[in-house]
Amino acid sequence: MRQAAIMLASLVMLLALTATGQESRSEISVQGTGFFTQDTSNQGVSRTTTDTGGLQVGYRYNINRWFAAEGNYGFDRNTQRYFGSFGESRVQANVHAVTGDLVVKLPLPIRRISTYALAGGGGLIFDPTGNSGGSVPGAGSQGKGAFLYGAGADYALTRHFSIRAEYRGFVYKNPDFGLAALHTDNWTHTAQPSAGIVFRF
Repeated sequence: MRQAAIMLASLVMLLALTATGQESRSEISVQGTGFFTQDTSNQGVSRTTTDTGGLQVGYRYNINRWFAAEGNYGFDRNTQRYFGSFGESRVQANVHAVTGDLVVKLPLPIRRISTYALAGGGGLIFDPTGNSGGSVPGAGSQGKGAFLYGAGADYALTRHFSIRAEYRGFVYKNPDFGLAALHTDNWTHTAQPSAGIVFRF
């Protein structure tokens, strides 16, 4: 009887571990992104940016069928253009986005498609490239805290692979690269649509 109980307990544990392994709670994503920033003007300084594209990689852990947590790293490069009494100044910069957020999965009665909304925060790091024609003397790297929100949808190709379409919005203060002449002291918004592939394991 004792041996049967031990065997039964072992079988239950094995089935539980197998079921956990089949849940595929982890996801890795790779996405191509757009990077479109709102123009702003304040304190006699106007700022515009070039529209650009980039790359984002992320890891998501599915806590249960409704909630998940994720971290992402994104890379883009654009040029910030400032206009004021000094004339025009340009700073070309690599933009590194490091973010974390919570994901709420939304029910959708369409087979193979799952939708979600997300909110979180992180930082955008603006790192001047120093390239000719896109550099201002004294401009240095600068990080800006950002609020993040967004939504997206996954289309399942197989049990482990999906295609993802997503929109993310960043709200943050304009960078000035540590230069008082470029300081606008106002907020801006960057829209980041993206599409890519997801691997679940």
